[in-house]
Amino acid sequence: IESSKAFSKELMKKYRIPTAKYETFTELDKALAYIEFQGAPIVVKADGLALGKGVVVASTVDEAKTAVTEMMEGKKFGESGSTVVIEECMTGPEVTVLAFADGEHVRPMPASQDHKRAYDGNQGPNTGGMGAVSPPPQYTPEIAQRCMEEIFLPTIRALKEEKRPFHGVIYFGLMLTPDGPRVVEYNARFGDPECQAVLSLLDGDLMDIFLACREGTLDQADIRWKDQAACCLVLASEGYPLDYKKGYPISGLEEAGESAAVFHAGTAEQDGQIVTSGGRVLGVTALGDTLDGAIANAYAAAEPISFQGMHFRRDIGHAF
Repeated sequence: IESSKAFSKELMKKYRIPTAKYETFTELDKALAYIEFQGAPIVVKADGLALGKGVVVASTVDEAKTAVTEMMEGKKFGESGSTVVIEECMTGPEVTVLAFADGEHVRPMPASQDHKRAYDGNQGPNTGGMGAVSPPPQYTPEIAQRCMEEIFLPTIRALKEEKRPFHGVIYFGLMLTPDGPRVVEYNARFGDPECQAVLSLLDGDLMDIFLACREGTLDQADIRWKDQAACCLVLASEGYPLDYKKGYPISGLEEAGESAAVFHAGTAEQDGQIVTSGGRVLGVTALGDTLDGAIANAYAAAEPISFQGMHFRRDIGHAF
């Protein structure tokens, strides 16, 4: 359901799980003709895994055609782009719901909202995520109930029916469209930076929940969440998600860790010093009694941290 978008889309079609209208292509000329017929905006997805970069939301027909050509003919993502899925462009807030599953039961975690674009105001190229908040205000109890009835349970039941029972953590990427919630994508794992925000709210032992997922007793598990909000702020290397340099010393980690959890994503130890070694370097995660409070606490905790070329968005939690 993650490594083949074509498989996941066929599963949703078969079991009537709401998602965007789509077509799957293995021939470039047919894909280009479909784009020409449908027009833009339109979404182009490499079928296989592409490090979170295999999705292009094209605002023009030319942009969509270029994306398809690069994937299928230029092998931009290797064999992952040999098959492409082309979808209608849905509108509305995008949210993530991670959920525990034991093959039959599903227990959603608090919803979260990732910020994919590199720069403030949702501008710039897509990244693996520049920050996340939990819970987002748009995910109301009414929407949560619809998602459980129309998406979460039907997905787990569909996989069981297909003799592929899902045990573990399933990631529901959702679009809250004017016509109701729809699935954007599935992942078969935790996703970051949503995971850092969501699990910071867990009030209990994660291993007990993992065992329940494995043993098929998730319906009996005692899963509790803190009555708080969380914000994860990603500190990235200059140039990410494109070219960036590594090896810059990082200062201020101890000061930041006094009031927040600082998750290391792209770091290394070099001669006793923590240095940058990736595009997304750190995830500074803080809690608060309100969402605004959590956001303020995360930015305050990040204040002492410094490394050459450090880049982060200043509107996490506010650019919905």
